Amino acid sequence: MGGMTRREWVLSAAATAAAFGLTGRMAVSAPVQPPERRQQTPEPKPGIHRYKVGAAECIALYDGVWEKVHDPAFFQNASVEETKQALAAAGLRSDFVPIPIVALVVKINGKLVLCDAGGGGQVQAFNPNSVFVSGKLFANLRAAEIDPAKIETILISHFHPDHIFGLLGRKTNKPVFPNAEIIVPAAEYKWWTDPSLIGRLPKARQPLARRIQSVIPKWKNVLPVDGEDEVVPGIRFVKAPGHTAGHTVFHLTSGKDQLLISNDTAYVPALVAEHPGWHGAYDQDAAMAEQTRRKLLEWTVGSDMMICGTHFPWPGVGRISRDGAGYAFNL
Repeated sequence: MGGMTRREWVLSAAATAAAFGLTGRMAVSAPVQPPERRQQTPEPKPGIHRYKVGAAECIALYDGVWEKVHDPAFFQNASVEETKQALAAAGLRSDFVPIPIVALVVKINGKLVLCDAGGGGQVQAFNPNSVFVSGKLFANLRAAEIDPAKIETILISHFHPDHIFGLLGRKTNKPVFPNAEIIVPAAEYKWWTDPSLIGRLPKARQPLARRIQSVIPKWKNVLPVDGEDEVVPGIRFVKAPGHTAGHTVFHLTSGKDQLLISNDTAYVPALVAEHPGWHGAYDQDAAMAEQTRRKLLEWTVGSDMMICGTHFPWPGVGRISRDGAGYAFNL
């Protein structure tokens, strides 16, 4: 890290890309878009979508979008042309891969719960043909008349930057939600906070681990939870490994209604739900991720429950149905 302090480091393009399991395409710093290419995905107005699951009120909040340049390394077993065809078949733009970021607030049993925290405006595209925008979560919280200081609980699915950097103050690393209890999967926490991890990681992945280890274990409001417990009344953790070592989904029940908050299990449904056997560069263990994805999508269909995901097309909630050898997401 040279002469930089842990609180002032800037993650290189390769470092953040590797944190996502990708090649050197991204960087973490001030969110400056390259002049050659501006965001082309229309921002939803408003970036708020309310719906009910039984008595629970769910509020989807738009945080941004990654307009990802096509890359032959994106999938181990699918070409760029196949990726474009899958996007077009789903009615999405195919000149790049549109990957929105959607957080979710749940009002349930008297609790105010935030599910993942977005990118905090700290993740940007490095490749001039890509755009990565995040950090709109707070503006949309205010527009939804939600006081961030009143969020009591934050559930974190895994420690990738577009899910946790919204917890960390830019440059300062100060807690953005100091009054909330932050509940994290114990397996994910253990993997990222293991002191020996940094020495075992490729050099490009080390800055993310350093940032996590220098901040999160010191916060008194972080609670690692093992197993598949009910972490707040009406919401339980469900293990979903593969994307990361401890990746977790959240299962919400209210009366007879259910919602699977699937996080990154099927991150772009047009690609990895329709083609669950595609092995993406995002996934730490692609074979395990596929096994998890098939199991959870089949559970969703069999239980006739609603599903939402961090990178699903806005507003990010709908239902899954079987579609040949894969699954279709329907808004």
